[in-house]
Amino acid sequence: MFGNNRFRALDQQECLRLLAKAPVGRIVYTRQALPAVLPVNFSLDTDGSVVLRTAPGSDLVRAVDGVVVAFEVDDFDAETQSGWSVVVTGRADLVTDPAEHERLTRTGPRSWVADRNGVFLRVEPGLVTGREITAAEGD
Repeated sequence: MFGNNRFRALDQQECLRLLAKAPVGRIVYTRQALPAVLPVNFSLDTDGSVVLRTAPGSDLVRAVDGVVVAFEVDDFDAETQSGWSVVVTGRADLVTDPAEHERLTRTGPRSWVADRNGVFLRVEPGLVTGREITAAEGD
């Protein structure tokens, strides 16, 4: 970007590794014809998909079930001006299969809001991109 060699594109494997260790990300979607961004906790499933847990009647479920969304995670160090950002773009779907729901109840994300009747949303990793900016030399 503008000849700056501090930026580096991340491959899909690096992106998934970084996603797996992040506790919170942001789902980007359209709500009432306007862009919306919501911070959420999540987990990365074995196939690389992003899994969220939410209330069954939530605005999020109504807005994203069956549509393409973006999911972003990042980590930055302001002092060294370094960090990374990963974006997963793909279709979000409500998990309706009972066996899959049961598996995710055991292995998937825990809601930070107590909800025993939570549902799971899965974002398929159609496109996974990322970039890293490293600290400037001499810092």
